[in-house]
Amino acid sequence: MIDLIFPDGSKRQFEDGVSGRDVAASIAKSLEKRALLIKLDGALYDLDRALPGGGAFEILTRESPEALDTIRHDASHVMAQAVQELFPGTQVTIGPAIEDGFYYDFARETPFSLDDLATIEQRMKEIVDRDDKIIREVWERKEAIAHFKSIGEDYKAEIISDLSGDEVITVYRQGDWKDLCLGPHLPSTKHVGKAFKLTKLAGAYWRGDHRNAQLQRIYGTAWATEADLDAHLKRIEEAEKRDHRKIGRAMDLFHLQEEAKGMIFWHPKGWTLYRTIEAYMRRRLDLDGYVEVKAPQIMDRVLWEKSGHWEKFGQNMFTCETTEGEELAVKPMNCPGHVQIFNYGQKSYRDLPLRMAEFGACHRFEPSGALHGIMRLRAFTQDDAHIFCREDQIEAETTKFVRLLNSVYADFDLQLHSVKLALRPDLRAGTDEVWDIAESKLDRAARQAVNMEVERLPGEGAFYGPKLEFHLRDAIGRTWQCGTHQLDFVLPERLDAEYTAEDGSKQRPVMLHRAICGSMERFIGVVIENYAGSFPLWLAPTQVVIATITSDAAAFAHKAAAEMRAAGLRVEVDLRNEKINYKIREHSLAKTPVIAVIGRREAEEGKVALRRLGSDGQTILTLAEAVRSLADEALPPDLVRQAIMSGTVTTGVVAKEA
Repeated sequence: MIDLIFPDGSKRQFEDGVSGRDVAASIAKSLEKRALLIKLDGALYDLDRALPGGGAFEILTRESPEALDTIRHDASHVMAQAVQELFPGTQVTIGPAIEDGFYYDFARETPFSLDDLATIEQRMKEIVDRDDKIIREVWERKEAIAHFKSIGEDYKAEIISDLSGDEVITVYRQGDWKDLCLGPHLPSTKHVGKAFKLTKLAGAYWRGDHRNAQLQRIYGTAWATEADLDAHLKRIEEAEKRDHRKIGRAMDLFHLQEEAKGMIFWHPKGWTLYRTIEAYMRRRLDLDGYVEVKAPQIMDRVLWEKSGHWEKFGQNMFTCETTEGEELAVKPMNCPGHVQIFNYGQKSYRDLPLRMAEFGACHRFEPSGALHGIMRLRAFTQDDAHIFCREDQIEAETTKFVRLLNSVYADFDLQLHSVKLALRPDLRAGTDEVWDIAESKLDRAARQAVNMEVERLPGEGAFYGPKLEFHLRDAIGRTWQCGTHQLDFVLPERLDAEYTAEDGSKQRPVMLHRAICGSMERFIGVVIENYAGSFPLWLAPTQVVIATITSDAAAFAHKAAAEMRAAGLRVEVDLRNEKINYKIREHSLAKTPVIAVIGRREAEEGKVALRRLGSDGQTILTLAEAVRSLADEALPPDLVRQAIMSGTVTTGVVAKEA
């Protein structure tokens, strides 16, 4: 007999060999019909599989969030079955569930076309309608290899051959089609439902190695309900509209080209946006007690070997040799340089914490296939800082950093979505004892500083220490990982950093690596997509365009522009001999927040007609009123707070903060 403990805490005994379906049927026939999977002590099992023992037991239905990954996994199997029915001779390789969907990699000489996706989708729906039972089978290793080779599935045979000798070989059969898989799976194809859509084609290398054969990957998305699918497709449509690459072209912010892969050519408007965000970040750092430094861009290989970065990142570093035999590397990160600055001269416990910041330009070789707009680059700038402190200052400095990070994100209308604690990776520096201390201290600091559950990520820490990852939610619900906070005992030891303690002894500082934006370029990409290019006035590269209706308004337009610029506004003047509606439409497409229209009457009366992006109305103000109002509105949020605290506020500033 086995004991099963249900979610409500009740306990029941069942015969050995009972399945999840049997248990569901013993509760209610209606539950048996709705059941898809079971969870036993945290692990998922097929509904018809004999339970391996007792424990905490739960029946999962379509409404259970944990069932969604299996629905997606089964959708990938149904897609593979459809492909092999429609295109005989195609080999299947691997097809996992991924975030929001699934994919499957196929080996086929003839490329798939986008038109094929609709045909495959239709066959998938037919397979769902067949309601083929999905049956788990355990095979002998040699039998499985021989079978898959006999049907031309060489990739499957290779996967089995590479499994360890004690691995159980499981094959899932649905109708006449079968696939090697660990499972679990749904009871039948009917339960996949029809809330799926195939989305795109891509290339992929077998086992991710460019030296292997190239495969064809088909991506899809699958959801528990049609409503969820529709909502997802709408989010995708909205995300495409917000693509920073499209907006960057439309607003003339930047461009990228083949002759400088993974590197940005910033145009004047884009660089204005960059400098605005950088200036904002500098003010926030100054106010929070950071000192800014600048370390060399290129340093000798010897230093990178001593820090451990050569072993970990050497293959991704840009290097060169001098005629004098030096081997130099362009820095992929800033931390070793900051330790050198810390080491210059004597440091006392009174100097700690020392918060050392740099907008450091970094270069890393990324494969061209991994590059993505300004989100994934080879050349980027980190809003990097390293806090050198004592062990007893770790929690206070973590709390202080999280407070700053939250405030910065809020100023860009971004919301902190989740915090994750990344733990020791397989390839790491430092002893297990040091890692035990580092992980426990950062875990405790995180629980003190973060007002939410912290998810643990085994194996995903930096090579020198554990790290906190901060994930943001944007205006359409997507999440982005930007900020990090890493605790490091290793680099100070490897690079001989020390300070004089209160008792006169020499001690190693703790090093906190932290970033809020992460990569400035990637953060700007996130900001562009968050606002869909319609920036608040303080961020807009061009804040006001003064557009004339008639040529005799030109003199007053120049006067208005001069006064606005004197008040700190970024202004352009459009004197072209075009109709005013054409000018308004053009500048609206360029996402200009304010268009100041000036005709003969406005020029004579010393007024401007202000039109806001997205609005058909206009507000008539005197030039002085317009300058004062817009200057107040264009004040960055940190300066608004300072103005309020100092009492030097105007009506416009108070209204904006409210």
